[in-house]
Amino acid sequence: MSELQFKRHRRLRTTESMRSLVRETHLNKEDLIFPIFVVEGENIKNEVSSMPGVYQVSLDQLTAEMHELEDLGIRSVILFGVPHEKDEKGTQAYCETGIVQRAIRQVKQDVPSLTVVADTCLCQYTDHGHCGVVRDGEIVNDESLELLVETAVSQAKAGADIIAPSNMMDGFVAAIRRGLDEAGFVNTPVMSYAVKYASSFYGPFRDAAHSSPQFGDRRAYQMDPANRLEAIREAQSDVEEGADFLIVKPALAYLDIMREMKDRYPLPIVAYNVSGEYSMIKAAAQNGWVNEREIVLEKLTSMKRAGADLIITYFAKDVARYLSE
Repeated sequence: MSELQFKRHRRLRTTESMRSLVRETHLNKEDLIFPIFVVEGENIKNEVSSMPGVYQVSLDQLTAEMHELEDLGIRSVILFGVPHEKDEKGTQAYCETGIVQRAIRQVKQDVPSLTVVADTCLCQYTDHGHCGVVRDGEIVNDESLELLVETAVSQAKAGADIIAPSNMMDGFVAAIRRGLDEAGFVNTPVMSYAVKYASSFYGPFRDAAHSSPQFGDRRAYQMDPANRLEAIREAQSDVEEGADFLIVKPALAYLDIMREMKDRYPLPIVAYNVSGEYSMIKAAAQNGWVNEREIVLEKLTSMKRAGADLIITYFAKDVARYLSE
């Protein structure tokens, strides 16, 4: 009887050492960007009820948080501000003494080794909770761009290393790029939320950032989850307008879109592992339904495999510890 002819793929899976030797995708601490929610007040470190292990921190607690990240080997943060005062135009978003501007200056002074990404939007700062100016119940595009440019320039003046506009107004990259250049920040890159879907995975973030819309929803400016070609059009516009990074948000349900971005554009691709993705795993782990360490590493590795160069994730501290073990 002649010998069966088939491939023995298992030869490369026999031991952990062998599996490590041929592993194609690697997750590194340098890939991680940790989100921080900064609030006004003193001696505040409030755990977000829907996001176990994630905190709102006041400025007097912020430097200790940054040193912890530095010690863990995490090199980048993205800052979100939660102001005391809100109004219809979100003036605290672009105020020189706004909470995010103060936080940026403090981090760059106390822990200068960290790369500071500034989220550039109005939703946390407006009393209506939308990402732009509202006129007769409509979120108007061009007037919103003017305030977003002011916000981006104020963040750059405070010392932000990267500006990350998340508002999904048409032309936001072109407007912010021009505004930064005219203000003398030609070397400050723009990390565009190029592909941002109107997702149900954002709920816990809105608890943390106090940014829920007070009327309607954001489907008129964020993308329809059913659309793939629209994502390509959005990203193409941002590339042409001068984006330096492209974010795909959310990450887990849109890995196919991430691969499209990686295959089409020669820019760093950023996955945003959003709050709902985080909270689902935390809840399942607390109930003993999943192995948190294993599922987190598998999930983030899937994002790298799909094409992400960087990952914004609330799991950054946990992952840094896992990778050190």
